[in-house]
Amino acid sequence: MSSQPSLPLGFTASGTTCGIKASGKPDLALFVSDRPAASAGVFTTNRVCGAPVIVSKERVPSSVARAVIINSGNSNAATGEPGIADARAMTAAVAKQLDCHEEAVFVCSTGVIGVPLPMATIMKGIPTGIEALGASDQHLLAAATSMMTTDTFPKLTSVDVRVSGGTVRVSGACKGAAMIAPNMATMLGVVLTDAALTPEQCDQALRFGVDRTFNCISVDGHMSTSDTVLLLANGANPIELSPEDFLKVQAAVQQVCQHLATSIIRDAEGADHFVTVDVQGLETRDQAYRIAKEIAESALVKTAIAGGDPNWGRIVSAAGYANVEFDTAFASLKINGVQVYLAGTPVRFNASELSASLKSKRDVALEYSISGGPCSGTESVRFWTSDLTQEYVRLNSEYTT
Repeated sequence: MSSQPSLPLGFTASGTTCGIKASGKPDLALFVSDRPAASAGVFTTNRVCGAPVIVSKERVPSSVARAVIINSGNSNAATGEPGIADARAMTAAVAKQLDCHEEAVFVCSTGVIGVPLPMATIMKGIPTGIEALGASDQHLLAAATSMMTTDTFPKLTSVDVRVSGGTVRVSGACKGAAMIAPNMATMLGVVLTDAALTPEQCDQALRFGVDRTFNCISVDGHMSTSDTVLLLANGANPIELSPEDFLKVQAAVQQVCQHLATSIIRDAEGADHFVTVDVQGLETRDQAYRIAKEIAESALVKTAIAGGDPNWGRIVSAAGYANVEFDTAFASLKINGVQVYLAGTPVRFNASELSASLKSKRDVALEYSISGGPCSGTESVRFWTSDLTQEYVRLNSEYTT
């Protein structure tokens, strides 16, 4: 990971204030390629989805992408046909400024649901955003900052990948802190690369990365209406990639996505703990995923971690209702490296010491494994979640009032 995230070749970005947020904080982000780019996208599977999701989903995969416009402070979700018209108007306004077709522009929105966009404000702000475009590290930071809603810090990263003909870069920015649940992206994210990829390669690389990162995080189990992750590959670094080179770029896309996804969990609203759930020893990845997801989203598990309570029974019981037909006689659990359950049997451990470990350490590790019997095998999944605190309840009980 780059210590100072930078844009790939041929991309510019900006983050400006157009006046959507009453606070006056930045609320309009732009990411622009100086040439047509291959692109792909993955989106929320919530049937109640935002108008920008509907519009952007129609436009990927593509070989002519030029830009992504993102507003924060208003999600343009549950706004009916007028909301869809507003989303299209945003892309048309950007396209006019860039002298490209509006279908080459993607749109994302995040914020309160069910409120019409202040279109006059946005339309006035778009030219300002275009004028502010630049290729510096500060421009990327400004764009990531303008995407934020309840986030406490901007989330961005970049990776340089050595391939046979030189070096290409993969960079990304995202926002998210709550209303986070898998399937799909659980937030808004933009991944950019100057590698020369086809739309099909973009789609493959993005889905591979998202399945192992953004689809493996949960804060509250509430799937957003606006979840979108977009990948643009503009080929500004015209290195011909071998099949092995493509796999390196795909791995870098996953690396960028993982950094962004785990940053969301580290910024989870009101959270005191960053929890890594490792599930191992299953026959299929889907079985491991289902167990990990149930453990990660259990309110009882999350509140126990918040209180520093090593109540391991909550964890093993959550695994038991994941609809995976394993034999509990082969199930084991470690909490922060301490064995508390082995082959279906409780293990003596120092509860006071483990409680102190949970209370003193921000990072918590849960390791659940199956060592034999039905559904056992070699597949594993890593999932990330946060604890559930009184502060989370306060923040989300006062969100609109």
